[in-house]
Amino acid sequence: MRVAILGCGHVGIELGRQLAARDHEPIGVRRSDEGVARIEDAGFDAVQADVTDREALAAVPDVDAIVFAASSGGRGAEAAREVYVEGLRTAIEAFGEREQVPDRLVYTSSTGVHGDHDGDWVDETSPVEPTTDKTAVLAEAERLALELPEQYGFEGTVARFAGLYGPGRYRLERYLEGPVTAGYLNMVHRDDAAGAVRYVLEETLARGEVVQIVDDEPAEKWAFADWLADECGVEQPPKRTKADRLADDDLSEAGRRRILTSKRCSNEKLRELGYEFAYPTFREGYRDAIERYRTAATSER
Repeated sequence: MRVAILGCGHVGIELGRQLAARDHEPIGVRRSDEGVARIEDAGFDAVQADVTDREALAAVPDVDAIVFAASSGGRGAEAAREVYVEGLRTAIEAFGEREQVPDRLVYTSSTGVHGDHDGDWVDETSPVEPTTDKTAVLAEAERLALELPEQYGFEGTVARFAGLYGPGRYRLERYLEGPVTAGYLNMVHRDDAAGAVRYVLEETLARGEVVQIVDDEPAEKWAFADWLADECGVEQPPKRTKADRLADDDLSEAGRRRILTSKRCSNEKLRELGYEFAYPTFREGYRDAIERYRTAATSER
């Protein structure tokens, strides 16, 4: 299987590694010299192209599948629309109008599209009620990913990621130092985010569907922070309620909406599809980071 990974970054590079290890042919696509170098360092082919540029995408060879994993780089809603909606549309049209049309597309989205559910469980059948302009853009891109490929004779899948963590993104200090605001964390390790996409591609699953990619256990933030502190051998961090945080003058409107958004994301569908997690919960996923932290703390004494 030849797979073009458009916007081949944090998750995309791990996906490429996993595909290559199983004798598939991943092709990572990034627009920067640095991005291309990172892909090549990971051991698979790279093409330098901007995923929003139709002419540039002509440099990508024909493929069996497209994974659209581009990022807007943390910028606002307009930048998000340019990448997630217009860039996705450009990619689908560019590959769909070729003589050899891909068999499928996987678009990587976010569980942020669910909005606030007052701490209740959400799954792929739950209402999509984004609470920010950016997550509204992601919801629009999800519809595009499922509907537009059909016009060109292939199928789309939406892989809806929970909060990503893993190498380079453990953010230990954020939870160890605090203060930690109450709420839920829905997480998935980078390796499982990539692994789940690889799995649905290999097994030809979730075609024309949404699949939520999140680990087995949404974590209550206070309990997670206390567990992390205990495992690292430090004092448990200070806590604050949502009301405490909402009373702060420095809180942006976007930050306020994030604090008020509460949900627990289910992975029942992904489990039913047969995916086996490398890191079923944060307890397994944070083990390496905790060991490195304790080793570094010991060496400093």
